[in-house]
Amino acid sequence: MSDLVIRIKKKTDGAAALSCQRADGSVTWQRQDGAQGRFFPWHDLTHYAVEAELGFRNGFFGLIAQGWDVDDTGGKRARGPLPSEAITVEHIVGGLDAERASLIQLRAAEFNAQVAPGRPFTDAELVRVRARRRELFAQWAALPAGETLELRFPVATAASARP
Repeated sequence: MSDLVIRIKKKTDGAAALSCQRADGSVTWQRQDGAQGRFFPWHDLTHYAVEAELGFRNGFFGLIAQGWDVDDTGGKRARGPLPSEAITVEHIVGGLDAERASLIQLRAAEFNAQVAPGRPFTDAELVRVRARRRELFAQWAALPAGETLELRFPVATAASARP
């Protein structure tokens, strides 16, 4: 299966737009204005780092690759509730977002106790995810307004991940 192509456009007005093109050519997208435009690119890049580095197949980008629309991932649309793995991923991403906001990095034991991801992390995994996220954040920060950051989400890796 081909990769999911993720594009995050940094708009000149401070907004952002996320679009995801699946292997079949279909696209789902969302514009993020105001405060959301300043928050969600970092959040989405954190999702990418967590899901790609740890091989989650049913997190945000995994669900998008499977045909879910961005609006479906709130769990209140026709597709119904999110799979438990998507909720776990969201807790992990939320914990990493909180770290970013507080400027404090937790060790794995502390992270596991605070975030309770349902899947304990090792220190090595957190180091790997944070390193990938730093790379992505640097790319986003360096991207001029009006340009688009393009990533490929490894669907084959996601499909072979542990549940």
